Amino acid sequence: MPITKKEENDSNILSIDIGGTSIKACILTPNGDLLSAFKKLPTPDFATPEAVLICITELVKTLKDPFEKISIGFPGYVKSGRVQTAVNLAKNKWTNIDLAQQVSDLFGKPVRLINDADQQALGIVDGIGFEIVLTVGTGFGTALVYDGDLLPHLELAHLPITKDKDYDDYVGTKALEKIGLKRWNERMQRVIEIYKTVFNYDTLYIGGGNSKHISLNLDHNIKLSSNKEGIKGGAKLWDLDEKYSVFTNYPTKK
Repeated sequence: MPITKKEENDSNILSIDIGGTSIKACILTPNGDLLSAFKKLPTPDFATPEAVLICITELVKTLKDPFEKISIGFPGYVKSGRVQTAVNLAKNKWTNIDLAQQVSDLFGKPVRLINDADQQALGIVDGIGFEIVLTVGTGFGTALVYDGDLLPHLELAHLPITKDKDYDDYVGTKALEKIGLKRWNERMQRVIEIYKTVFNYDTLYIGGGNSKHISLNLDHNIKLSSNKEGIKGGAKLWDLDEKYSVFTNYPTKK
C-alpha cells in the first residue's frame, strides 16, 4: 500500500543544533534527507534557557514543512533529557534544566535531546570500527562511536592540555581569533597527535564551524565534515533503541 503525503509528514523531524555562536535548524525526512533549507540565527549574547527557547521559536517560524518529532544537539553534558552543563552559554543558568520537556511543551511534539557532537557523529560516521568525531567551533566537542553505536559521552574538552588551558581554551574560537590561523592549525596538529596516540582510532572526523579553517596535511583516516552533514544526525537519533535513557521520548505534559 503506498505511503500517503500525510503519513510522510507524520515522520518528519525538526533537527536543531544549538551552538555557542549560532542556533541552526532544518526539517528532515526519517532517512535524514533535507526537506527545508538549512536556517540559522545568532545565539543570544546572554544565552539563558529562556533566551534560547525564544530563538528556537523564531527559527522554527522560518521553516515551512510540517514535522512530528524533534531532535536537539546541545553544547554540553546531557543526561536523560536534562542539561547539566553549558560552558559556552549563559554562566550558571543551565544546571539540571529539563530542556527536552520545555521544547516538547512548546511545540506539542516528542523530543530527543543529545550532546551536539554526539548528534553530529550520528550524521557522519561510517559505522565501522572505532570512530571519533571532534567539533571545533566556539568550543571543542567530542563523540566516541564503536561499530556505529555511541559510547558514553565524555566532556573531554575540559581536560587540561597545558598548565592553564583546557581544549576549549586551546582551540576554541577565542583562541583562533587571538593567535591567528597559522598557530591555530599548529595547535590542531598537536590535538590530532594526542588523539592518535591515546585512542588509536580507525577514523577521525573533524567538524564544526571552524573545521573549514584547517589547512593541515591530514592522514588518510582523518576526514573533514560540515555542520550541514552533522545536523542530519537528528534523524538517526530517532532510530536508536529507547533503552538508552538519554534518548528517552519526552511527550508533552498536556
